[in-house]
Amino acid sequence: MADTSSNPKLSEVEHIKTASNFLRGTIAESLENPITGSVAADDTQLIKFHGFYQQTDRDLESERKRQKLEPLYSFMLRVRVPGGVVNAEQWLRMDELTVRYGNDTLKLTTRQSFQIHGVLKRDLQRTIQGFNDVLLDSIAGCGDVNRNVMCSANPHESGVHKQVHEVAAALSQHFTPRTTAYWDLWLNGQQAYSSALTTEREVEHTDHEPIYGSTYLPRKFKIALAVPPQNDTDIFSNDIGLIAIEENGKLVGFNVAIGGGLGMTFGMPETYPRLADLIGFVPVEDTVDLCEKIVTIQRDWGNRENRKFSRLKYTIDRVGLDTFLGELRQRFGRDLAPARPYKFETSGDSFGWSIGDGLNKAHLTLFIEGGRVHDQPGFELKTALREIAEFHTGEFRLTGNQNLVLANIETQHRTRIQEILETRGVWAKTEKQTALRLHSIACTALNTCSLAFAEAERYLPHLLDRLDVVIRANELENDGILIRMTGCPNGCGRPYLGEIGLIGRSPGRYNLYLGADHEGERLNKLYKEMLDEEGIMQTLTPLLESYAKQRQTGERFGDFVIRQGHVQATTHGLNFHA
Repeated sequence: MADTSSNPKLSEVEHIKTASNFLRGTIAESLENPITGSVAADDTQLIKFHGFYQQTDRDLESERKRQKLEPLYSFMLRVRVPGGVVNAEQWLRMDELTVRYGNDTLKLTTRQSFQIHGVLKRDLQRTIQGFNDVLLDSIAGCGDVNRNVMCSANPHESGVHKQVHEVAAALSQHFTPRTTAYWDLWLNGQQAYSSALTTEREVEHTDHEPIYGSTYLPRKFKIALAVPPQNDTDIFSNDIGLIAIEENGKLVGFNVAIGGGLGMTFGMPETYPRLADLIGFVPVEDTVDLCEKIVTIQRDWGNRENRKFSRLKYTIDRVGLDTFLGELRQRFGRDLAPARPYKFETSGDSFGWSIGDGLNKAHLTLFIEGGRVHDQPGFELKTALREIAEFHTGEFRLTGNQNLVLANIETQHRTRIQEILETRGVWAKTEKQTALRLHSIACTALNTCSLAFAEAERYLPHLLDRLDVVIRANELENDGILIRMTGCPNGCGRPYLGEIGLIGRSPGRYNLYLGADHEGERLNKLYKEMLDEEGIMQTLTPLLESYAKQRQTGERFGDFVIRQGHVQATTHGLNFHA
């Protein structure tokens, strides 16, 4: 394990972690300070490991400065949901906490987790205790550790889905930090059950990190699992992507891809999004062990001096894939078997009702625009889901595309659920939308994200109103073109995997990227820079019109713009900027 204690070149965050006493820092003292709504500067890094970020309301910055007030500090809590699966009791508790301590909205993220926005410092402990009481947690929701483990959204569609979800839960448990700091700070020292557990027993938490060490990883780490033909978790954008391989209805193992990651920095071409490299096949029983070995190589080899180059993708490109695989062979004890055949058909969700695995239970996938669960006049989504949770005996499953599956619905509940959704105005939100809108993703961006240069979640619906006119005029309303918008280039909404990607450069201005494929296996490429809304419309309108008239049978929009020469195909992160 790398010794980082005396290296003067380490980044500031590395020094903070070294001195943190296994993620405690001075968080307890910060919580007790009544003078400010913020926590101490060093603690803003450490609280990420506990699952939350300090934020300000950027809409109010100028006015508060004028009144000589400090920024309106609040906290965004990210609650882990391994594989995206929660029960009705857990859904109701999350709903309740957003009302009691948050801003009365619930955000479904692109990593199948919950976010609660607007929590004040004085309410942090009560909020965290609130969801831990129903066996959810936020430890490792953020920070330099393995984040929420993703899995294809509905494991009960087949036996394989169920088995894959069990592996996702096992991985989540295995990589949960073992420090007692989380329990000491937020749960009065009581070790509650963790959402990462596959069995109802307590995790042994000690101030010893057998996988991470005292300074944890150089940067965040992400793992996702997918069941072909759906790549709804965009596995190639993850540090480790696992593609389920089945034989005769049984999960036999996974194709393994490593080195994905989508963040970059404007003006730094040496930073880039990168899709993971497929390196072989691993049997089910060896999957957790293999993933641990990959994590430990990144722990020991990753860049701890410059966080812009700390992700696994840069480690692999710096040392070379062959060198990395040689080290993996030594730690794992053998080479991986060759990758097995597989085929992805889409990275989007399928909406509406479906019947599952012969158990006479149904599933319903709902469109949640921007992943935001809230009530509006004529569209009472939050209320509808709360009413359904009062009697629904199945699960709520968060998808990697910010949508929601009501899974394992009892036959006698189908009509009642349909009536609630229609009465509350929710059904029409999915039923009447274009496929373009149904396949949209937007990050939170302004007004709370400190990294955002431009709007995303609050703005994309308006832009889609205008694009939908073009879509319908060209009879493309059933074509699921992937469109993704973010307020900055860090990639939280996976914009580089959008057939249309819009990334904020400044208020009201976006870079336009084109040419990703529909299956999540090719990055897009920059097409035009600094477009305002009229520029976006003037650019996309003729492209969509041309697509409607000149596409080949079955040709997707991302493939079309490459065939027509509008952009070149991005074959690797290293030529993303070419």
